[in-house]
Amino acid sequence: MTIRKMVISDYDKVYSLWLSCKGMGLNDLDDSREGIARYLERNPETCFVAEDGEDIIGVIIAGHDGRRGYIYHTAVSPEHRGQDIGTKLVDTAMNALKEQGINKVALVCFSKNDGGNTFWEKTGFTQRTDLCYRNKALSDMKRIDT
Repeated sequence: MTIRKMVISDYDKVYSLWLSCKGMGLNDLDDSREGIARYLERNPETCFVAEDGEDIIGVIIAGHDGRRGYIYHTAVSPEHRGQDIGTKLVDTAMNALKEQGINKVALVCFSKNDGGNTFWEKTGFTQRTDLCYRNKALSDMKRIDT
């Protein structure tokens, strides 16, 4: 298994991986090829894939706004879980963010995603109970929940 920076030509394999993972929350705009290409343009040093031969078996989409780091859509194929692939992806992304001067990283995980929440707790991410997460869509989008 190797970890390398994600490039847009990885998109089809990454998207298939996301669809294979229960608990992912995708949408047809931000997670389209064009949406991910835009994100990779802004964050070329902080998004990574894990490969096993020709197969992409893990991915982490991470970036920052100059002040705070954010992690999106971290996934490991169900067949490859329990091998520390997710932890290695997180560590790689966190190191890349730290190299860019980022001191704190946030993420959102659906409350019903028990596996994801367990993983994030084990990785050292704590739940904030003092915040109320809010968002507002600026465009109509179709949700794709796995």
